[in-house]
Amino acid sequence: MLDTHARKWVQPGIETTARSFLKAGFTPNGVTVAAFIIGGGTGIVYYAGFPILAVLLLWLSGFLDAVDGSMARLTKTSPFGTVMDVTFDRIVEISVILGVAAVHPKAMWPLLLLSVSIIISMTIFLTVGAVSEKESGKSFYYQAGLAERTEGFILFSLMMLFPSIVVWTTLLFVAVELFTGFQRFAEAKRLLS
Repeated sequence: MLDTHARKWVQPGIETTARSFLKAGFTPNGVTVAAFIIGGGTGIVYYAGFPILAVLLLWLSGFLDAVDGSMARLTKTSPFGTVMDVTFDRIVEISVILGVAAVHPKAMWPLLLLSVSIIISMTIFLTVGAVSEKESGKSFYYQAGLAERTEGFILFSLMMLFPSIVVWTTLLFVAVELFTGFQRFAEAKRLLS
């Protein structure tokens, strides 16, 4: 929801950074890999006992993830770049989930449910994007929903920064993901029927 509706306020900063990176010779795929390495380390850093640093790395990777997309749209998008971007985003999420699970075994079942809810929502999202003829500003049709990347990062941050409520925050995340999956499924029915 925030990615869709609040992007207009942060896009100038993202685009300025994208133009600076392009001018410095960076490629969109190179920034995608950098975002992946930084975000992929989030779970390890959290497990090592540095929750604030882990949250900062998560948000830095998210910022770079937005920058790489703007860089691609300013130059030429590549299908493989899209595959890398979507795949690496999921690995960053897995890193956080595994890091939180390792530190908080009591949250194992809610984290498993969270993983399942993300799989369901992303399956709908990616399938609709692949089969839809509707256009968006991205390389495939982007379905908006209650839970987009920013909402996920907010909930992941709460999970890492407030361990006393990690189970409840995770269950809230599950509910938000399932609601988003339902939203996307209902939209798919309207779009594709």
